[in-house]
Amino acid sequence: MPFPGGMWGVEMAKKYGEMYTCYFGGKPYIFLNSSRVVNDLMEKRATIYSSRPYRPMTQDIMSGGARMLLMPHSDRWRNQRKIMHSILNGKSAETTFVPYQELEVKQLVYDYLNNSDNFHVCNQRFSNSVITSVVFGRRSGLHDKQLKEILDLVEILGQYLFHPLKNIPDVFPWLHNLPKPLQWWRRGSEEYFTKARALYKKEFDAFEEKLENGTARPCFAADLVAGAAKKEFTIDETEKLFVFSTLLEAGSDTSRNAITQSIAAMATYPAWVKKARGLLDEVCGANAERLPSLADRKQLPYISAVVKEVLRWRPFLQTGVPHMLEKDDEYEGYRFPAGTQFAWNAYAIALNENEFEDPFTFNPDRFMNADLNNPLKGHWQFGTGRRVCVGYNVGTNNIWLAVACLIYCFDVTEDPDHPIDTFNTVWDVHKDAPFKAKIKPRSQAHIDLIKRVSKEALAADY
Repeated sequence: MPFPGGMWGVEMAKKYGEMYTCYFGGKPYIFLNSSRVVNDLMEKRATIYSSRPYRPMTQDIMSGGARMLLMPHSDRWRNQRKIMHSILNGKSAETTFVPYQELEVKQLVYDYLNNSDNFHVCNQRFSNSVITSVVFGRRSGLHDKQLKEILDLVEILGQYLFHPLKNIPDVFPWLHNLPKPLQWWRRGSEEYFTKARALYKKEFDAFEEKLENGTARPCFAADLVAGAAKKEFTIDETEKLFVFSTLLEAGSDTSRNAITQSIAAMATYPAWVKKARGLLDEVCGANAERLPSLADRKQLPYISAVVKEVLRWRPFLQTGVPHMLEKDDEYEGYRFPAGTQFAWNAYAIALNENEFEDPFTFNPDRFMNADLNNPLKGHWQFGTGRRVCVGYNVGTNNIWLAVACLIYCFDVTEDPDHPIDTFNTVWDVHKDAPFKAKIKPRSQAHIDLIKRVSKEALAADY
């Protein structure tokens, strides 16, 4: 049977309406197909719709019970979320993190100028380097072996999380009661945990060495260490390492996928690009005077609408990790027993003509409304309810800055020999470009601008 997301989920939504139920391992999974029911259940009733099911394989063994994404609604989960929120969204967050983002976008346009055929690699490096800078105060190069190993582990984990047939012990958690010699998944899962923990510890050890010799830069890890020293935070060693992993994993993938999708949208729907570019030229100069910066956001609301449309248009997070209901509930005549799992069907919502006019078309104008400045409205790529991504502000800034600078500096067109099929593109691949596009600088003035501003990024070594 197909996985209940993507275009198959769209067809299911058309057939069964705003909700439908699938059973895996005898357990009900409710898929929500409209913003209305997602808001009613996962937002308004978040107090009981925010837990996770017991996952003996992916959480207990592969994650040592410490991965916040998979934790049940508990004090331990609340503690981790509090730590992450206080650092990522605190008073000093913008002054700490924005300089990293604005440095890396200068490297991004340089990489596009010199390696546009491998734009997906450029996007990956940008996303990776921003998040390693934010978390550990270190940059990431094109061939960062250690980070590649981490992202390879992310891919493996994703295969288990989003494909129940590959994750039998979590679908049938009673298998955990088998004698350990009969748990065929245990050895591989323990090896995964050992490797993951060692990779995260290696990153943190390198940061601690810098901290001791006075060369550490402002970053999440520095704030975490300082907070723990002041007794502001209480967190054990494994949890600490998996907090870092949560940021590295989510921070890299979301930005990378969104930037790649923006390139597809530029190539396949050029009309909006012309409008966006005209507005950018008004603010930054028609003759390539300077790159857009995050300080320009108030003057460029249309770019914020572009970011929201990128996140809506072709959802790379098709269903999200299911939430589990903590106690029996009733909704519009339906009764849901405790333990029922709920997931939003992002494709069905994004392509619902009752919610979005002409939903298959990339049209940022649809978000030029009262909700424009709420980065969580209009899509579900950062999650929902109490499980919404804590770092959504950092992620939104990444995408805004990258998209604005790429539109300002480059022309992107579809390769007539390789038309882009946005419905059958695998967005989350790391190794190959998901599609082909022709990318070239707008003018010699833009080339000169890129060469001028990139000197700082090329010289930065930390």
